[in-house]
Amino acid sequence: MKLVSFVIPCYRSENTISSVAEEIRSAMEALPGFEYEMILVNDCSPDSTFSVIEGLARADHRITAVDLAKNFGQHAAIMAGLRRCSGDYVVCLDDDGQTPANEVGKLLSKLEEGYDVVYASYGHHKQHSFFRNFGSWLNGKMTEVMLGKPRELSLTSYFAARRFIVDEMLRYEHCFPYVMGLVLRSTKNICNVPVNHRQRQEGRSGYNLGKLLNLWMNGFTSFSIKPLRLATYAGSLTALAGFIYAVIIIIRYFTIHMAPLGWSSTTALLLILGGIILLVMGLVGEYVGRIFMCVNASPQYVERKVISKGQEE
Repeated sequence: MKLVSFVIPCYRSENTISSVAEEIRSAMEALPGFEYEMILVNDCSPDSTFSVIEGLARADHRITAVDLAKNFGQHAAIMAGLRRCSGDYVVCLDDDGQTPANEVGKLLSKLEEGYDVVYASYGHHKQHSFFRNFGSWLNGKMTEVMLGKPRELSLTSYFAARRFIVDEMLRYEHCFPYVMGLVLRSTKNICNVPVNHRQRQEGRSGYNLGKLLNLWMNGFTSFSIKPLRLATYAGSLTALAGFIYAVIIIIRYFTIHMAPLGWSSTTALLLILGGIILLVMGLVGEYVGRIFMCVNASPQYVERKVISKGQEE
């Protein structure tokens, strides 16, 4: 019997997480040869989410409830759940019921075929808002350029991974986790399986523009130095353009005895150069700031309370 661990970060899901847990029970009972456990991580939700998952954990020894001391974000909550799980296979999915737990057999069958990680894909049937879909598309393009994601691969919040991949991901202990980056740096043996994407039962996505920007920043500063290389290339091209322009001015001065005039063009050039310099300095500062936070051992997450096997640890 193989053990499947379900890791679910929970936020504002007091009315949906119970049905997700029940759907997992029903799905796993229909899959012979597998046992399961659930790790439900409350990311400091302002509603009664932890009370609900605590009740689930006390009623079922296969469920572990984790309460984080503050809102650390979805990816930190996933890492907290990964450190609590012990399954041969690990499945991560959402708490709002949009990701179909009853189709987990599709992901597990692909792992059985030999893939290391399997991501659910929704095709053109995603039920997110336009803003969330645009953010996902932009995030996909960022991971292609910065992290080397294959263009045909779709990365979503619903995925399954083998134990050794999870163990490799858990080697990352710094305070800026980015789950997709951790997966992509661990293996290339990844595939997609199509699943249905449901309408949200209630509420709206917890990702606003600020959180999406922070997520993208985590992705391309924690797992790639390509932004620094791009800044170097931009600076080199700007310097080359300036040198060529200076040569043109000198040639025109000695050939036709006229140098270009224009305060506006000079000001525009200074603004462009100044903007590039500030952009590069800000990018370098972002990297240095993250190094500072990691050196000072800022926590990836902090657990306030854990209910495991029906009892508080």
